[in-house]
Amino acid sequence: MVKVGLFVRLEAKAGKEAEVAAFLNAGLGLAQDEQLTPVWFALKLSPSTFAVFDAFEQEAGRKAHLNGAIAQALMAKAPELLATAPTIEKLEVLGAKLPH
Repeated sequence: MVKVGLFVRLEAKAGKEAEVAAFLNAGLGLAQDEQLTPVWFALKLSPSTFAVFDAFEQEAGRKAHLNGAIAQALMAKAPELLATAPTIEKLEVLGAKLPH
């Protein structure tokens, strides 16, 4: 069962919304390669606001993800694509319904 997670809010620079969406779509492939990341969602909250929600069975998985390829790529592209630095919130999962 997933126990911990992350919610990362991303605000695109004006005119960069499509590039942020494409970046997040590309991130799915990287997330699928992460053995310790069983849950990963890229979200569009408004025309310029995006988010990533992911969840992990243990803190070790969350730490690995924060130090992994997706996080590194995001931080490298953030100055070009984002109006502000990503907001990264650590969270505890209280309940989840996941496919078997």
